[in-house]
Amino acid sequence: MSDRLVADLRAAVGADAVSTDASDLVHYGRDWTRAFAPDPCAVCWPRSAEAVAAVVRACRAHGVAIVPSGGRTGLAGGAVAMRGELVLSLERMRAIDPVDVLNRSVRAEAGVVHQALQDHCRPFGLWWPVDLAAKGSATIGGNLATNAGGVKVLRYGHARRWVLGVEAVTAAGEVLRCGGALHKDNSGYALAQLLVGSEGTLAIVTAATLSLVPLPPPCDVALVACRGLGDVLALFAAAQRVGIALQAFEYLSDLCLQAVAHHIGRAPPVVAAPAYALVEAERGGCDLAGWLADQPTVCDGTVAADPAQAARLWQWRERITESLQPRRPHKNDVAVPVSALPAFATAVEALIDRTRPGWQVALFGHVGDGNLHINTLAPAGIDDAAFGADCAAVDDALYQIVAAHRGSISAEHGIGLAKKRWLGVGRSDADLAALRAVKRALDPTGLLNPGKILDM
Repeated sequence: MSDRLVADLRAAVGADAVSTDASDLVHYGRDWTRAFAPDPCAVCWPRSAEAVAAVVRACRAHGVAIVPSGGRTGLAGGAVAMRGELVLSLERMRAIDPVDVLNRSVRAEAGVVHQALQDHCRPFGLWWPVDLAAKGSATIGGNLATNAGGVKVLRYGHARRWVLGVEAVTAAGEVLRCGGALHKDNSGYALAQLLVGSEGTLAIVTAATLSLVPLPPPCDVALVACRGLGDVLALFAAAQRVGIALQAFEYLSDLCLQAVAHHIGRAPPVVAAPAYALVEAERGGCDLAGWLADQPTVCDGTVAADPAQAARLWQWRERITESLQPRRPHKNDVAVPVSALPAFATAVEALIDRTRPGWQVALFGHVGDGNLHINTLAPAGIDDAAFGADCAAVDDALYQIVAAHRGSISAEHGIGLAKKRWLGVGRSDADLAALRAVKRALDPTGLLNPGKILDM
């Protein structure tokens, strides 16, 4: 990176907001995947959309590509800078406007931490209904860049559903404002929705106006043990039949539960079983504890008596990712129709048993919406390179199983670098051509997050 570019960046964002320090380059150059070696040329921290635009113009003039960065909690390599790019961190853009209670909306900058947004809205009895395990570190910009899902998709849907307007900086260094606080706007192409889920490859999201809803009503939370994923799905179907208002319906295998138990040093509150369901249901027409006691698919279970116990039960689901991390999991985030989940999971486990005997697979996910997280755990004694190569070979077969079940290779984590190779699974040549046409139209020189999702 030339001295002239450094000078231009410092002029744009301030001398204290540009770093070439080696520790900063490593820290900001990667995300949670840890599968790609970071190698950015510098990191900068703008404080406004206009400063972001100035940085983009400077990088464009000097031919240096840009990787936008939020909380870096992604699991697909979407925020990795590994080819000398500039990391543009939005973490200093943390302003939140006053809540518009009547309109049920709020404008927040991209660097706002997810939990901070919820805390800002809570006194007004409102929240942004996207709920993530990583809410303490994930940012609003990252949530939108990946169209985040989380544990409440069953009830509320993805992030895209709750976006009214987006402010973003284009590859030309211009500030684009798509929509605002309008709940109805049918004036042409929905550009804001195009940018949501684009992983920073089309524009850099700097702020958004978000639609809010009333805080969830009081809920009961239960952790129940079942004989297998099929019984978990049977329990879900039974809940739907009787009209239980589910906020969340999560699945975890015994391997996941035991990993969390080891990690937090606490015994599980239910008997050992092959599968478990974490159920959150609105109170009202159904006594959840009594109903669960009558279900033939439930081997054992516990229902929280108060919010503190409910939070402790949720830990068995929310702390899975960190608990598995010492086993160097290779992660897959897929979706299939809910009814296909048991057959799909059986096929995946059979694939691993057949091709990699002795390997362990930890399964968990949002079974209420068909999203399964597949964590292949590294065997002892295998180095990262060999394990990664083995997993890539298995993924070739795994994604064919996904396609055979009419599924998606990415339910909520995005494509990034990690899944780009398989983007064509389940998508036609015409689909891919349209995606490339959009990329070329908005970023013709490949300045923004190059190499992510697809190659031009």
